[in-house]
This record gives sequence, C-alpha cells and structure tokens, in this order.
Amino acid sequence: MRQIILPIIQIVLSALLVAAILLQQRGTGLGATFGGESTVFRTKRGLEKGLYYATIGLAVLFFATAILNIALA
Repeated sequence: MRQIILPIIQIVLSALLVAAILLQQRGTGLGATFGGESTVFRTKRGLEKGLYYATIGLAVLFFATAILNIALA
C-alpha cells in the first residue's frame, strides 16, 4: 500500500509545485541582463507573499517525500 500512495503524493505535489512556480509574477529574466528593464526592490504583499511561502512549503514537502521514498525503497 505504501508503494502506491507515496508516488501518488509525489505526483500531486509536483503538479502543485509547477503551478505555484508558474503563477508567480514575472518581471525578472534575461531582459534585465541585457539592460532591458531596471529592477526596483519591493516587498511581497498579500497573495504574492502567500504564493511565495506556499511554493517554499511545497518544495520542502516534495523533497521530504523524495527522501522518504528512497529510505523506504
């Protein structure tokens, strides 16, 4: 039973992690490298801050399930 549930949890976590990363605001990238955009420091607020922390939490959970999967194999 454990061999079935753990990979399913990893698949769900990976899909949520990809969605959380893609939903984050774009604005920095290679354009700033070539002088296309001036970056200004600003703080994260509201939904952006929650999404940022959710992404970190999902990444930690995904890493923990991967380690657990290796340890139990």
